[in-house]
Amino acid sequence: ASFTVFATMRPCLTLVRYANSLRPNCRLNVSSELCRTRKATSRTVCSETRKRWIKPAGFDTGIKTFNSLTKQKEPLFVFLSWVCCACLISLLLFLILSSYVRFDILQRILTRLFGINVTHVMVITDIDDKIIKRGLEENISPFVIARMYEEEFKKDMLALKVLPPFAYMRVTENIPGIVAFIERIIRNGHAYTTGQGDVYFDTQSIGSRYGKLVNLSGAGELGEPGGGAKKDLRDFVLWKASKPLEPYWESPWGRGRPGWHIECSTIASSVFGSQLDIHSGGIDLAFPHHENEIAQCEAYHKCDQWGNYFLHSGHLHLKGSTEKMSKSLRNYITIKDFLKSYTANEFRLFCLLTKYRSAIDYSAASMNEAQSTLASLSAFMHSTQAYIQGHLQCQPVQEAFLWERLAATRTNVRAGLADDFDTPKAMDAIMSLVHHSNCQLQPVSKMSCRLGFSHAADSSGVLHNVVEQLVRFRSEVRNFTLSVEDRSPQDLQASASPQRQKPRPDRAPLLQACDALRKDLMPLGVQIRDRGTTSTWEITQQPRDNRDKDS
Repeated sequence: ASFTVFATMRPCLTLVRYANSLRPNCRLNVSSELCRTRKATSRTVCSETRKRWIKPAGFDTGIKTFNSLTKQKEPLFVFLSWVCCACLISLLLFLILSSYVRFDILQRILTRLFGINVTHVMVITDIDDKIIKRGLEENISPFVIARMYEEEFKKDMLALKVLPPFAYMRVTENIPGIVAFIERIIRNGHAYTTGQGDVYFDTQSIGSRYGKLVNLSGAGELGEPGGGAKKDLRDFVLWKASKPLEPYWESPWGRGRPGWHIECSTIASSVFGSQLDIHSGGIDLAFPHHENEIAQCEAYHKCDQWGNYFLHSGHLHLKGSTEKMSKSLRNYITIKDFLKSYTANEFRLFCLLTKYRSAIDYSAASMNEAQSTLASLSAFMHSTQAYIQGHLQCQPVQEAFLWERLAATRTNVRAGLADDFDTPKAMDAIMSLVHHSNCQLQPVSKMSCRLGFSHAADSSGVLHNVVEQLVRFRSEVRNFTLSVEDRSPQDLQASASPQRQKPRPDRAPLLQACDALRKDLMPLGVQIRDRGTTSTWEITQQPRDNRDKDS
């Protein structure tokens, strides 16, 4: 189980020391006043069984977010950290990285819109049952398998344009800390050992406080497998005794390796201490993973509330299926296959069109909607850029009206995103601005008619691109024609001042064609100017005699 750690740049000394140890040349500072404030607002020791949510102290982000602990929207107060859980790294599937993309969007909203700087640390589970099984089947070290998965994972994250973390932390590099974490839980009376060398968390020791995210009515409800050595079916493993041929580490209970849930709790606590602001992940991780993390950390830190907010993203479904994408159900798609048909930006737009907490249906129709929306946004950007640069002839624009629409859009986008990161509402506001702007930016140039384009703002963006590519191609041909050596157009552009002479006889027709194209475009309102190795263009008014001939 890998998880992602985010921290606002209001760090405590623990995170500062950790960050400075990773990057000696990049020092983080924190005032002692912040640390004293943190200590003063720390929780009391767990002395009563309750599930009441404690409103945290900290910075008011101005955002309300749905909290899985309270099952309702709560004002978001953050002081330090954000942890995001994902699934096993050995399942590098599209459904897993879709959760990363959705929380990457939330991270960008916090940092770029609400000004909350984020430090992101990702913990990689580089040892688990599936990795060990594959290693045994293929007679390959499980650590080699893990590194292979890790590299694939990083490549897929990059392909989907997910922001990389500040640092990666591997579980196998933190075993001593995990052992110490388990020892303290045992000393606090919340775990027990078995004769086989396993260690289990004792859920009965925390009473009704087990089940903060999921209502558990009976002792056998939603338990994990573990055999007859468990006191309660809900108890979960903290340390697994090693089996023959499996990798292991020494511990006070014998040779073994960590359980899944304890890894995340230990490393999160080592970085952020006894309190966590935000914990997030796919909804399937709420139980048992997040529930067990809460139990472990509150037992270790002796606190009433370890995590203040739990955010969960919805499942990704294939259209028409009620089941989430799953390798076992064979209803999944890999990143590699997905990128053969769509782009990373199109998938990001696909995610923006639904709330992060909602399940989303993946289908050709839903992706086509995302493609269409992205194309409209792209055409709008090209149209506005062309208008600003003077490349778009249009009717008089009511700029005051557009400034008002822009101000209203900014307000509506911020309000939507502050309401539990409501990206569909924000997108509606943006597309409304696009519509009103397109109504203003109606091109009137006869050139668009002659080239077969309708008078629409979307078409003006296409027209701008067509002319830009045409002029660029002409420039490359012209440079090739005038060059002394037979070099590629790319080499000529990279050269600051290539040697020039009159074109060779066999290239003279190319130069004549370039001059003819420049002359032919001028009556259509496109003026090309050649300046050395580069060419620029602009839309100009047609001469009056030409306009009269066309009318």
